[in-house]
Amino acid sequence: MSRVELARLSRKPLIAIVDRANRALQADMVRQGHQDGHPELKLAHNAVLGTLSIDGSRAADMAVRAGITRQSMGEVIRELVSLGILEMRPDPEDGRAKLVTYSEHGREVAADGYAHLRDLEERFEAEFGPEDYEVARDVLSRVAELLDHWAAERSEEAASG
Repeated sequence: MSRVELARLSRKPLIAIVDRANRALQADMVRQGHQDGHPELKLAHNAVLGTLSIDGSRAADMAVRAGITRQSMGEVIRELVSLGILEMRPDPEDGRAKLVTYSEHGREVAADGYAHLRDLEERFEAEFGPEDYEVARDVLSRVAELLDHWAAERSEEAASG
């Protein structure tokens, strides 16, 4: 049996660069949360806090946005409820569904997180310059849009084919 030859790229793949940046940003958010007086925060909480809308969200919708299973999302939500950061209540639009919302303490945690995000945006813009930073943001947005578009095209081809 012959071995399949693995062709190496001539430079670090974009997926590795984006993944490294994402992990650094995620860790930075937790570190800052700890410095802001929220030592209970951990990396797994980012999937919830990063997808929860200010007015509340359904866990299933949050799981889709975070790219994790509903079970995993539910587990982290329950942990954040036990920590007093989140609350669950009946969804006024669907009595069978639950709406995840911030508790009063959770709103403080979120306010601190949003303040840190604003600070990061300002610091990145100062570091790279407004034009270069806007280009970086635009390119990353376009990469995601292209990948979604190409995936939809492949799905259509597979369905018709």
